Amino acid sequence: MNEHVAKDGMKAGAGSRGDLAAAKALVEARLAALVPAAPAAQPELGEAMRDALLSGGKRLRPLMCMAATADLGADPASAVDAGSAIEFVHAASLVLDDLPCMDDAAMRRGRPTIHLAHGEDLAVLTAVSLLTGASEVLADIEVLPCQTRLACVRMLASATGAQGLCAGQFADLRGGRGPRDGASIAAANDLKTGSLFRVSVGFAGLIAQADAATRERLDGFARSLGLAFQLMDDLLDQSGRPSLSGKDCGQDAGKSTMVTVFRRGAAEDQIRGHIGEAKQCLETLFGPKSRLGDLVDMIVAHGEALRGPGMGRRTTVANDLPDIQAAAR
Repeated sequence: MNEHVAKDGMKAGAGSRGDLAAAKALVEARLAALVPAAPAAQPELGEAMRDALLSGGKRLRPLMCMAATADLGADPASAVDAGSAIEFVHAASLVLDDLPCMDDAAMRRGRPTIHLAHGEDLAVLTAVSLLTGASEVLADIEVLPCQTRLACVRMLASATGAQGLCAGQFADLRGGRGPRDGASIAAANDLKTGSLFRVSVGFAGLIAQADAATRERLDGFARSLGLAFQLMDDLLDQSGRPSLSGKDCGQDAGKSTMVTVFRRGAAEDQIRGHIGEAKQCLETLFGPKSRLGDLVDMIVAHGEALRGPGMGRRTTVANDLPDIQAAAR
């Protein structure tokens, strides 16, 4: 197992929530520096972009990228901008997901959604600007070789477009209106949620120049974690409370999800199974302790704190996490 210590203090296998909090603070500062200030010509667009990107969130994807980079023995500081680019795409996907033509959501991270705060037209332009901004961020990472930057741009574009996130969103929007079997739902979830998780560890593999077998194992980890995370989100939608989750609940009413098809108990069993698979991948690569393992434990604890039963008694668990916002994604 690697014991690499980076400039930001993230130590592989240290098991410290303080390390995750320090890494998250570094990501927050970098995101604020990377998103453009309101341009003189179009200040409203800059304001909406900053609102979409800097209004909180768990920052799981950049944290995952940094943790995987540290676990692979490279400096996670070199992964901050790469992880931030993924967060640009994630923020854009939430803006689009909340639009009236999709989920028609009113609240995200405890605040009005971007289309309600700034208008639908500006929300679409905000999402497009964040998506293109992600490529610009990757292209400008001078500490990485040009070939690595190019590979990152290609990987993120593939995961975002018609073979990844967009395909999953389409399958969920159209296919979710009718009956679906578990395999179809899982395939859509893997594209919709797993795509950016897999990019997060994929970037780490590129940055650390990991071999093909290691990258494949990390991809399997991210796939399993993504499936578990989407199930947690589905359960939260059904049983969570907006005051805790920071977003609308009941958005999946009338939609075929793992929870509606297999019921809550079976969904909980599937979460445990996927988490077990993810941890097995990590143990094979890094042994019993890793930064990615710490992050998985944080995700599980946070999810349990937000959904019932006994949700009120467990909210202190969420408060103990390293400044993690109560947002479902």
